[in-house]
Amino acid sequence: MNTHVVLLPILIPLTAAAVALLLRHWRRVQVGLALGALLASLTVSAVLLGSVWQTGTPVVFQGGGWAAPFGISIVGDLLGLLMVVMSQTVLLAGALYAAGSKDSVVQYPAFYPLFLTLTTGLTGAMLTGDLFNLYVFAELLVISGTVLTAVSDDKYGTEAAYKYFYISLLAAAFMLLAIGSLYVSYGTLNMADLGQRIAADGSQPLLPAAIALLLATFMIKSAVFPFHFWQPDFHTAAPTAVSAMLSSVVVKLGVYGFLRMTTLLFVAQADAIRSVLLVVGVIGVIFGGFAALGTHNAKRMLAYSTLAQIGFILVGIGWGTPLSVAAALVFAVNHSLIKAAMLMLAGAVASRAPVKTAAFTAITGLGHTLPGMGLLFFLGSMALSGVPPTNGFISKLLLFQSGVAASEWMVLALIGVSSVITLVYTMRAFQRIWWQAPAANVQAKPTGDRLLAPALLVGLALLLGLWAEPLVSVAQATTAWLSDPVRYVTAVLGG
Repeated sequence: MNTHVVLLPILIPLTAAAVALLLRHWRRVQVGLALGALLASLTVSAVLLGSVWQTGTPVVFQGGGWAAPFGISIVGDLLGLLMVVMSQTVLLAGALYAAGSKDSVVQYPAFYPLFLTLTTGLTGAMLTGDLFNLYVFAELLVISGTVLTAVSDDKYGTEAAYKYFYISLLAAAFMLLAIGSLYVSYGTLNMADLGQRIAADGSQPLLPAAIALLLATFMIKSAVFPFHFWQPDFHTAAPTAVSAMLSSVVVKLGVYGFLRMTTLLFVAQADAIRSVLLVVGVIGVIFGGFAALGTHNAKRMLAYSTLAQIGFILVGIGWGTPLSVAAALVFAVNHSLIKAAMLMLAGAVASRAPVKTAAFTAITGLGHTLPGMGLLFFLGSMALSGVPPTNGFISKLLLFQSGVAASEWMVLALIGVSSVITLVYTMRAFQRIWWQAPAANVQAKPTGDRLLAPALLVGLALLLGLWAEPLVSVAQATTAWLSDPVRYVTAVLGG
């Protein structure tokens, strides 16, 4: 396969963003272009994933013809491509949801160009083989997400955008300090070369500081405890099409970073890193679950739920066994699909409220005339809670099996209780919206946001629950690939 193909998942949305800006006076053409570009990019990514999975050889592009580590490497390995396919699937659904949304923000000429640059940033961050370029792509992602939130219909959108921007600015400072420390110590930022050099000499005095700074960076990106405080306000105020992306796939950039840290960059120090991830993961599972129980807003509830669900993923990475890492990957895919769908459904309900808001005081009882939406929300709640036959059950089953194999009984008990709490707060929300009678002065609007996008995502979660073998197999293959960092180093550096 031509190595240039690995550039297409990045270049297609980036080029479409520039063209969409030129087409700002023709919204329908903009929408079609965005959907077509995202579909094309996803198709290329899926073909690349299938090829790499089958051959076992990643697709590596060396920018400018310069051999690594001197040039810029774009690496399509199993981990990067799996995360990209997952992300672009949800982003395509997000663009589809925006096309049928009643939000004023989706009418802005810059909405789809910014949505496409957000896609570019996330895709590039997961495919780059260079730590500094990961920083650059992550900043493109942050800028796009900040602007999309600032123009929200919600009056608190600007405040939420400021919070997101400044906490991301802190993460950027941490990452730049980590990059500087590593470059001073090892003279390279190519991740394959860096991993090889750190493995050969882990005694550099700035290495512990670099590890701590990168950990903090990716914790902020994933809104992991104790860096979670910005997320609930942000997701409550952001446009639904945007918050559904940021709470489902954008937070996975941190998960991706943790996996690269523990399996490539800092293999000798991985046990200490995993211990930290296990602790914050368990705290996140418990705190996120109880916080979601006490919320007054459906979108805010789902934001706290993300803290808990990311906690489950970190527990899998923290245990560090082949089965638990595979479970974490399956869990990440399930959470991406279902969290996006659930936020879309919360936004769709809010679009029927007299004043658009997801506060339970405004949306209680509005679901009486929306049985189809209620079915989707019910199925989504089952998937989020890990109830069969959804893919959420498969991911939690794998995670619990890995915990049993590792004899982690205390952690298993804590996350088991949290799983029950997830079912409680999602079912309570379902009852309030679809079973309780609305207030006397509350009358639903006759139309609202369309349900095609969340229906597709819920359907995919059900399909992956009933036919889980392909996803589990690729997760296991990815785990096997990650267990041997020499293969990544050889693919990028040669030899």
